Amino acid sequence: MRDISLHILDIAQNSLNAGSSLIAIEVKADTQRDILKIVIKDNGCGMSRELLERVKSPFTTTRTTRNVGLGIPLFAASCECTDGRLDITSCPGEGTTLDAELGFKHIDRPPLGDIAQTVAMLTIMNTQTDFVFSAVKDDKSFSYDTRQIKETLGDVPLTEPEVTAFIQQYLDEGLREVFGGIEL
Repeated sequence: MRDISLHILDIAQNSLNAGSSLIAIEVKADTQRDILKIVIKDNGCGMSRELLERVKSPFTTTRTTRNVGLGIPLFAASCECTDGRLDITSCPGEGTTLDAELGFKHIDRPPLGDIAQTVAMLTIMNTQTDFVFSAVKDDKSFSYDTRQIKETLGDVPLTEPEVTAFIQQYLDEGLREVFGGIEL
């Protein structure tokens, strides 16, 4: 995958397939410690201990259409190539947490990509699921929570063109405030 936002999209899709009603995504850049941290937490069905032990293998998947799953193994490899790590914790019936760290300034770290577009599309294409997104860089932060948006909108659906435009703009502006408008 070319950028981290595509890894986030893949992991979020796994969370959706696991029946999650709430998915939290955090992107945290700590320039002092030279770490880019990605945490994705869901309240889906979780994984058994056996599946959790095999999930980083490319020959493990829960899909029935093929017997290869590359998303998590590729993300783990991206982390390891930058002197980082990828850990997954899960409990059946409670959900799963993926915690990834990459070397922030490492030459092999993929770019963050268009995370605003990724979160916007996840929101608009999965209106039955709530998404909480936070971005942090050193002392700057931004947060986005579809539960608050839905409460404010009342009966107006997230798929209304004006709402989708607002969501995209809100995410773009929030990320620009945190990351300074530069490509990570």
